Amino acid sequence: MICIKSGRCRWEVCLGPIDALVHLVSLFLPALALGAISAALAKLAWRGELRAVRWARLAAWSGGAAAGMLVAGLVAFGRDGMMATYGAMVLASALALLWAGFGRRR
Repeated sequence: MICIKSGRCRWEVCLGPIDALVHLVSLFLPALALGAISAALAKLAWRGELRAVRWARLAAWSGGAAAGMLVAGLVAFGRDGMMATYGAMVLASALALLWAGFGRRR
């Protein structure tokens, strides 16, 4: 059981192992979904140019970059769900797709 005492409030939150797992999955789900959807749309939009690049590679790069930005936004702002973090996730995802799909190491 993980107990977290908030410094700003006078309450304590206790999470069991299943609750902690659900919390982590819910944290990273937007980044992974963005990676999968943007990779599928990139493969659809640039069908000929990205024929040799696997969808899994594009999704992994895009989702990893979005997850990295999610963690960076959490550290920078101190909480999840900031619109600036989501904007940075989209930008990082686009740059990762550009690198993975059209970069030199194809």
